[in-house]
Amino acid sequence: MDVEAILGTSAVRSVGTISSKKRLFQELGDLAGTAYGLKTGGVASALQERESLGPTGVGQGIALPHARLEGLDRVLGLFVRLDHALEFEAVDKQPVDLIFALLAPEDAGVEHLKALALVSRTMRDGGLCTKLRANGDATTLHTLLTEAPKSQAA
Repeated sequence: MDVEAILGTSAVRSVGTISSKKRLFQELGDLAGTAYGLKTGGVASALQERESLGPTGVGQGIALPHARLEGLDRVLGLFVRLDHALEFEAVDKQPVDLIFALLAPEDAGVEHLKALALVSRTMRDGGLCTKLRANGDATTLHTLLTEAPKSQAA
């Protein structure tokens, strides 16, 4: 599994300002609707419900929200880059500006965990995060994200 397998080309967006986590989850829901034809409200609700169990801000300006959804047949990714970081109750108390969300089938045990581990490893690359923060073009962001694991493996 690689990032390219879970992150569609239209599932990446750069956004100026988002005022709250709730609004971020709505944005991710809209993105899931556009990119994958999913019900936007259902995605936003599932992400919000999972977040209520504990914040998914992993530190260094990165959040990895994730949720399981009925009707999916594979793990799907969404990426949002914010121009202005959002308070997210991250483990290091820092606001986040890079959000990589995962949506998994309800019964996706190991596949969901593999995808989460892959995304976590990818987003731990400081050089990649610097490049993501320096670019606002969705196509460039997608290219950076999907080529990062390949270059790391070489």
